[in-house]
Amino acid sequence: MGVGGAHPGGLNLTKEIFNGEKINSNSHILDVGCGTGQTAAYLAAHYGAKVTAMDINPIMIEKAKSRMKQYQLPVEVIQGSIEDFPLKDNTFDFILSESVLSFVNKPRALKEIFRLLKNGGRFIANELTINKPLNPSNEKEIKQFYGLDSLLGETDWVALFEQTGFKNIKVLMQKNSMFQNDSMPEFQYSKYIEPNLYTIMIQHLNILMKYQGILDNRIFLCTK
Repeated sequence: MGVGGAHPGGLNLTKEIFNGEKINSNSHILDVGCGTGQTAAYLAAHYGAKVTAMDINPIMIEKAKSRMKQYQLPVEVIQGSIEDFPLKDNTFDFILSESVLSFVNKPRALKEIFRLLKNGGRFIANELTINKPLNPSNEKEIKQFYGLDSLLGETDWVALFEQTGFKNIKVLMQKNSMFQNDSMPEFQYSKYIEPNLYTIMIQHLNILMKYQGILDNRIFLCTK
């Protein structure tokens, strides 16, 4: 379906977060799990930053490359995994992950992110967070549907970042719930979409409604 901003808060929240950061045309930024490249394109167009966008999904890579070509943006789009990313140490001033870490091996991915950041570099994460512990059956339902290995609360995330070596960790909450968005999401539909994906989308919305107030997100701002 090519949802432009599938993460909570969408591009509007992303823009708000960036307003508090010192991003400029000299900034080298990695967008981890870039999806269709909406955020990466905004960074390149608005700030003139040097942006690298990566995703493990070939369909997302195709859509991201198409976006950069359409808007003639010099964003490097790479297919790969943040658990093992073949770039040298201390490459980026900023690394961004929007609803990515929940779906990967978190310690391994964070180790790579820390390695790739320059000293003093900033890591910005917008990630799924639970507001309170769930009973085993409810936790199992969510983990199985989304393919998660764990559901973390705010303090769990902060502990992971601290164990990785990050410091000055600041936590923000968005005003609206995950079920709300300030604007209509953008769609870049593929020519053919498996019919069962529409059923999955409905199941996703049902889970968000069922666990409204429990399933949430946090924005984590960290420094290497």
